Amino acid sequence: MSQTNTFKPCFLIPVYNHKDVLAYILEKLEPYGLPCVMVNDGSDSECRAVMMALEAQYDWLKVYHLEQNGGKGAAVICGFRHALAAGYSHCFQIDADGQHNLERIPEFLNAAEQKPEALVTGYAIYDDSVPKGRLYGRYITHVWVWIETLSTSIKDSMCGFRVYPLPACLALISRVELGQRMEFDIEVIVRLHWMGVPVVNLPVEVRYPMDGISHFNVLQDNLRISKIHAMLFFTMLAHIPFQATVRKLRSMLPSFLSSSLTSNQSKRKKNG
Repeated sequence: MSQTNTFKPCFLIPVYNHKDVLAYILEKLEPYGLPCVMVNDGSDSECRAVMMALEAQYDWLKVYHLEQNGGKGAAVICGFRHALAAGYSHCFQIDADGQHNLERIPEFLNAAEQKPEALVTGYAIYDDSVPKGRLYGRYITHVWVWIETLSTSIKDSMCGFRVYPLPACLALISRVELGQRMEFDIEVIVRLHWMGVPVVNLPVEVRYPMDGISHFNVLQDNLRISKIHAMLFFTMLAHIPFQATVRKLRSMLPSFLSSSLTSNQSKRKKNG
C-alpha cells in the first residue's frame, strides 16, 4: 500500500508464551511489506527461542525483550517507544493469540491512512466459540466506557486489534501512568478519547480456538478492570460538572427508557 509522509505504520505484537501461533501470524503479515515490532513480555525460554528464530528468518521483524512479565500494557508501551524512536507514525497492534481475523488488516490500514490522527479500533464479531462469561463481561465494560466518555463512539474498548497514532499515545504516556496489564486496552482508549483523538470503529471477527492460550485471570484481571472503571468514572466527574454529566447521560438513554421515566414521574406527581 502507498504511504504518505504522515503515515508510516508498523505492526506491533506483544507476546507472552504464545510460541505456537507466532509463525502463522508473521506468515499472514509478510505480504503487507510492513516492519514488525515484537515485544517479548518475559516469556519462557521456549517462546523466547521461537521469537529469536523468527527474527533471524524475517529481516522486517525486530524483537525486544523484557526480562520480567510486566503485562500487556507494559509490552505495548515498550513497543510504542521503540516504534516512535525508529520513525514510525502508527502501530497496528495485534494480539499474539491468533483470535482475530487477519484478513481485515487492509481495511484497518486504509482507514488509518485516510484519518491518520484517529485511533482505528476493532469491535469484535464473535462466533459460537466465545465463552459466555467473557461475552457478558465485555458488555458491562462497554456500558461503563459509554458513561466514562459520555459518548457511544467507542464500540469495543477491549479489542486487541487497533491502529494507534503514536504521537498522541506518547503524549498521553508522558503525562499519565497507564495500567500495565489487561486494563490497559480500556484505559488508553478512554483517555485518548478525552484528549480529543477521533475513534474509528471497524468490525473484526474473533474466534476462541479450543486449544488456544488465554492469560486472562478471571479474578485478578476483573478486579483490575473494575478498579480502572472506578478511577476513570471519578476522574470524569472531577473534570465535568455533575449537572452536565447527568444531562449528557440522560441524552444517551434509549427513547423508551426516557419515556418510561417521564411516565413514572408524572404518576408520582398525580398521586402526590
